[in-house]
Amino acid sequence: MKIAIVGTSGAVGQELLRVLEGRNFPLDELLLFGSSRSAGTSYTFRGKQIEVKELQHNDDFKGVDIAFVSAGGATSIEFAETITKHGTIMIDNSSAFRMDEDVPLVVPEVNGEDALKCPRRIIANPNCTTTQLVVTLKAIEECSHIKRVHVATYQAASGAGAAAMQELEEQYKQLTNGEKPTVSKFAYQLAYNLIPQVDAFTDNGYTKEELKMYNETRKIMHTDIEVSATCVRVPVMRAHSEVIWVETERPISVEEAREAFTNAKGIELIDNPTNKEYPMPLGLSGTDPVYVGRIRKDIANENGLTFWSVSDQIRKGAALNAVQIAEYLIGQQ
Repeated sequence: MKIAIVGTSGAVGQELLRVLEGRNFPLDELLLFGSSRSAGTSYTFRGKQIEVKELQHNDDFKGVDIAFVSAGGATSIEFAETITKHGTIMIDNSSAFRMDEDVPLVVPEVNGEDALKCPRRIIANPNCTTTQLVVTLKAIEECSHIKRVHVATYQAASGAGAAAMQELEEQYKQLTNGEKPTVSKFAYQLAYNLIPQVDAFTDNGYTKEELKMYNETRKIMHTDIEVSATCVRVPVMRAHSEVIWVETERPISVEEAREAFTNAKGIELIDNPTNKEYPMPLGLSGTDPVYVGRIRKDIANENGLTFWSVSDQIRKGAALNAVQIAEYLIGQQ
């Protein structure tokens, strides 16, 4: 098994290295690719140094079975044919192909079988907030069809990359020292603040991030589910949180929902409000599951259920989900 990572130096690329090594992924050779700026850099994998090659339009991907691509949408579009022309499966982490009809959008716990039908040899990794959402919705959908979802996200700085994390940390230091904070990665100071905007606004008042959650959820779950999202950037370093309200065709009790979450793949339940036990980003960063807690009946809707979710968006929201897609494909051979 010959594997490649494109965009190795980025936050997701680095996480891919850790996930592949941590899960003992069955590979015989690993190739690393990056821009001309990162070419020549070396990274350690399984005790060996691997040098990053410059991504070019050549035959470097000949013989590569699976390529994990996390270098931005423009790079994915430009190099898709180069990567796949010799038969390589490209698992793409950008938004470039997610809504293309002939490109499956896959979360293995929800629709892994879709990965087997990829005529362009491209499989798309969903938006991180969508991935976290649909893993939880799958458990409820097994109990009763979900008609409607409202979701509010609380998205960590790391969702905007390593530079955004550094900026948040720097802002706290600057403010502590009485200095004016650096504001570059976000429209406003994030430290001690909340920003009710993730991505650009569209004509209907929703941001692109919010519309991704609507469109991607429907595609992944093959359903007519209605999704209304509000996405908020919060001064948390890593791991996204979501408040999720679901309306199902029939009422679902808290006990039934708790059992469904307990038995679901990829979910870990932390739901003991009496002892103040519930998922929080602090302490759960760097872990694999989608965590669920604070499950309760929606007192404003007879068929409604409300719960809280936390997940590391660099792992399950990106690198881990991509690796799980590859594991699913290998398992089907």
